[in-house]
Amino acid sequence: MIEPTVGFIVYGVHKDGLKDPMGTPFIDDSVVARSEKALMRAGLKLVRHQVVVASKEEAIAALRKMKHDPQVDAVVLFSGSWVWAAHLVGAVRDYAASGRGVLLWTHPGSQGWRPVGGLVMHGGLLEIGIRHKFVYGMADDPATVEKIASYARAAHMKNWLNLSTIGAFGGRGMGQTCGVADPSQWMRMFGVDIDSRDTSELIRTAESVSRDKIAGLAPRLQKLFGKSPEPSIVNERSIRLYLALKEIVEREKFDFYTIQSFPGLGDDYAATCFAQSMMLEDGHGTSTLGDFNTALTVLLLTKLSPEPVYYGDLQHVDVAKKEIKIIGDGACPPSLAGKLGPAGFAEHGIPTEGEAGGLSVRLICKVGGGVLVRLGRVSGEFQMVITRATVFEPPAEQVESRLNECGIPFWPHGFVTAHCDIECLLQRWTNEYACLGYGPHLYPALADFCAMTGIPAILL
Repeated sequence: MIEPTVGFIVYGVHKDGLKDPMGTPFIDDSVVARSEKALMRAGLKLVRHQVVVASKEEAIAALRKMKHDPQVDAVVLFSGSWVWAAHLVGAVRDYAASGRGVLLWTHPGSQGWRPVGGLVMHGGLLEIGIRHKFVYGMADDPATVEKIASYARAAHMKNWLNLSTIGAFGGRGMGQTCGVADPSQWMRMFGVDIDSRDTSELIRTAESVSRDKIAGLAPRLQKLFGKSPEPSIVNERSIRLYLALKEIVEREKFDFYTIQSFPGLGDDYAATCFAQSMMLEDGHGTSTLGDFNTALTVLLLTKLSPEPVYYGDLQHVDVAKKEIKIIGDGACPPSLAGKLGPAGFAEHGIPTEGEAGGLSVRLICKVGGGVLVRLGRVSGEFQMVITRATVFEPPAEQVESRLNECGIPFWPHGFVTAHCDIECLLQRWTNEYACLGYGPHLYPALADFCAMTGIPAILL
């Protein structure tokens, strides 16, 4: 998982040991220390500012330090006591112009007047229109700390996307209207450049892959699948395509990518199922069919979770049971296989969607909790639909019949219960793909990412 870095700044005018009329220092150093430790335990790196900020000069120095530190994803402004907001907001505004995150944290407690210092800053930032998150809660409250950690992860992803490049191999696949990209919009919203390549380069590179490289992949395939695929021209081309894709993505320094798959490669050389499965296994954000919105969704889930991501067709929905069946056309990271059996090899198997055929992956996704999510566009404007979900495995005696329902039992299946109003989900969903990420922390992190980037989040 990513490890965000936050700048930690304590502010308050009653500082440097100044005591209240009862003889107690206004700023409780033990509260500050516990709060810092709680954030580090949550997986955040801290850049501490040693001076408690009160004056304009101190605020400018502190926030310029954070602004010019490329490692800092967001600033946590910790209310130590009462403060004159006007002394801070100008410096906060200057810092926020960098596009990085601002979070106000107020630790409860009557002594020290921390809530007053927190709320005067919260109101001041709202007044002048500085986007920020306000958190009120204790350092020993896991929900409070998770709110801050979630925001930091979202801030890291927003900053990571800036100046990144998405590679596009080929054009739009299968005539999709949803998933196309406006390069200017992507640059304006995320700072992402779109760089395209013809798929013919993939074929040339695939054919130049050495036999030694192909043989060198065997131990990894043995670990993931328990064996290597049967020797054949089709299977060899699938392996070559994976190695070529990996080579070009790394050589061109693509941070993530999308690929047309078919028409094109799937007809002329090999289906991309196996290659996409392995690239997902390797931790690359990607999508097929030139679907840019799915690619960004997969990237976010990949960066935010230690588990690989599965995207596939939202193939069937049982409204009454709130059950969704996700079936990818042969592409799924093999390590997601559950207790019903390890990942296996299969074939693409649909000549109308890739006449050349190709190796694919067969599995049933393991049990776990997480999210179903997809970034999409409505009338040209981004929105993100997010719902919590649970992945389950059918009873062993039902597996065969459940796999046969779709007519293509050898493609990867994910059986998911969505924790939402299914009718609302269907009306809001913007594509046939469902992106499945494992981990309960994904839901708030994605919501925070939307808030930071100005994307409406449809939280179901």
